[in-house]
Amino acid sequence: MAASALPNLSHFGIYVHDVEKMVAFYTRVFGLKETDRGVGTTFKNTLVFLSARPEQHHQLVLASGRPPEASFSTVMQMSFMVSRIDDLRRIRRDALAMGATGMRGLNHGNALSIYFSDIEGNTVEVYFDTPYYVAQPHGDPLDLDLPDEVLLEQTERICRQDPTFMPREEWERRFVASLG
Repeated sequence: MAASALPNLSHFGIYVHDVEKMVAFYTRVFGLKETDRGVGTTFKNTLVFLSARPEQHHQLVLASGRPPEASFSTVMQMSFMVSRIDDLRRIRRDALAMGATGMRGLNHGNALSIYFSDIEGNTVEVYFDTPYYVAQPHGDPLDLDLPDEVLLEQTERICRQDPTFMPREEWERRFVASLG
């Protein structure tokens, strides 16, 4: 398949119990802004569109209509990428303050991640990409209370011990070559 025909995941939508509480959670924790809101003409649910980027009208859509009896989410996870390790720390703090539960950190080698359940039980991952590749799944403990330099040194050491280690640029070159 030609690279131009490959899909590019651009946004995620979830059904929620309480639209307003979920809007407050995602706007406060992730800094998303409400871009639009309304009830569809054929899809009779309240829809709230959220984004943090002007080039994307929406990155997350919250839709009313999650049944009251739906006690757990069928969403495996929603993942948000950040550009700094400090962003992981800030989101961890803000998410916990807003009622997130089950906070845990994992060092995947190729990324430093935190995972938690939002206020309706949906699993959220927030991650920072590292310059390394190791085969996935891979998960070592992550202590975000350590300084950035220590975290990055630990990550490089862990990755270099893995037989699948390579710099991210090398993995990207191989991936592009595999596309033909």
